[in-house]
Amino acid sequence: MQDFIKKARMLGIGLFYLGKEKLEETVAELIRKGELTEKEGRALMIELLAKSKAATKDLEGRIQQMMADAQARLHAPMVKEIDGLKKRIAKLEKEAAAAKARSRKKPAGPSAKPGR
Repeated sequence: MQDFIKKARMLGIGLFYLGKEKLEETVAELIRKGELTEKEGRALMIELLAKSKAATKDLEGRIQQMMADAQARLHAPMVKEIDGLKKRIAKLEKEAAAAKARSRKKPAGPSAKPGR
């Protein structure tokens, strides 16, 4: 499960950097076309990168929460099953001890005297 979270985080970071490169290309193109000044382009980059980082962190948080929820849902049935098995084992141990005690109290059988 930790491996999945690590991979999801790396995917988020990778997407962030791919997005950053594409964003830089787009802003550079707008500056070259004269639709933005260099100062406006830098301001736009800073703003969009901040939003992208926030979105990436939000995505990571959601993934971690989903994994935690899934783990909690999986954990509950396992705990119930383990508790049930512990009770069954205790009952079987009690029955085995009682059977052993009964077998000690019973005589081995009628003693037959040889030769008669």
